Amino acid sequence: MQVPLLDLKSQYQSIKQDVMKVTNEIFESQYFIMGPHVIRLEQEIAAYCGVKHAVGVSSGTDALLISLMAAEIGKGDLVITTPYTFFATVGSIMRVGARPVFVDIDPDTFNIDPEKLEKLLNDMDAEKRTHIKAFIPVHLYGQCADMNPIMAIAQKYGIVVIEDAAQAIGAEYQGKRAGSIGDLGCFSFFPSKNLGAFGDGGIVTTNSDDLHNKLSILRSHGAKPKYYHKIIGGNFRLDALQAAIVSIKLKYLDAWTQARQENAARYNSLFQEAGLDEWVVLPTVTQDRHIYNQYIIRLKKNRDQLRQFLQEEGIGSEIYYPMPLHLQECFADLDYQKGDFPVAEQAALQTLALPIYPELTSDQQDYVAAKIKAFFKRGEM
Repeated sequence: MQVPLLDLKSQYQSIKQDVMKVTNEIFESQYFIMGPHVIRLEQEIAAYCGVKHAVGVSSGTDALLISLMAAEIGKGDLVITTPYTFFATVGSIMRVGARPVFVDIDPDTFNIDPEKLEKLLNDMDAEKRTHIKAFIPVHLYGQCADMNPIMAIAQKYGIVVIEDAAQAIGAEYQGKRAGSIGDLGCFSFFPSKNLGAFGDGGIVTTNSDDLHNKLSILRSHGAKPKYYHKIIGGNFRLDALQAAIVSIKLKYLDAWTQARQENAARYNSLFQEAGLDEWVVLPTVTQDRHIYNQYIIRLKKNRDQLRQFLQEEGIGSEIYYPMPLHLQECFADLDYQKGDFPVAEQAALQTLALPIYPELTSDQQDYVAAKIKAFFKRGEM
């Protein structure tokens, strides 16, 4: 049996008719950049996330970059974030000339640890603390970070909070949607996301009229009106085709999320019934609504060997992420060393993502669980 990590072809078949209709409309109109499809998606995402504004942009990476620009983060500034995330989180900080400062993660959720964040600030001298201009908590794998203490710390020191919600569209924290808690929320429409385009795309959410205005200007080279530039922006525009496709998919998102949650619950039951507690640690859910952008297990041993075995048996998997960012070669000048963030480093050695997409069948899940059981039990036979 083949069980891919993700099966976008099955999803496409369920929406193909709607997609072909809207793409034909766009082809006939020849209106490809911005326009009514982008405006409609912005309104829909703002309503879905429970915020006043949403600004469509060219990718999730550019959502982070333009948010930092709108918050006027730049040279000499410090931005606190997690070392256990996709490269774009920290790459964007570096691209605006700021310097990332890392805080280790919680061992259960893999999100930034608020207690360690508070300790870092308390131990920091007052002069250095004045250079901290932003926090970027990452809602990893589809579950929100513990935002109340993070927001309390930010308010205490007057720090901007930019939520990296690239993996968390629709996730909830104490009744609030991801992207509605901080000053800015950044989402990705990369095709593999729960809400994916047919190419790159992203969006930024905010409740601030001022930030909304800045974002809208920055995404079109800082021009307002056209050809008149008071600030330097970039080409961060979302194209109409991607906006229209994401808008179609948004109508199905809650049903797809429910299917992912049901698949996660089924995995949990299968692994518990298989008696794999000695080897496998199941995901920890601490917040209101986990959307399972990924289903992550922690292997107490033999993670890489298991992954190879699953591949041989036709089962897709992935490691998110095999090397924390503080150990990446391109960030060597940040002067972090191995051992500085032990929880993130351990997660990089132990975590594994299994197929969790909505179209995953119960037979496929049975097969995945059976093969994992066979791998760990074979040494006992």
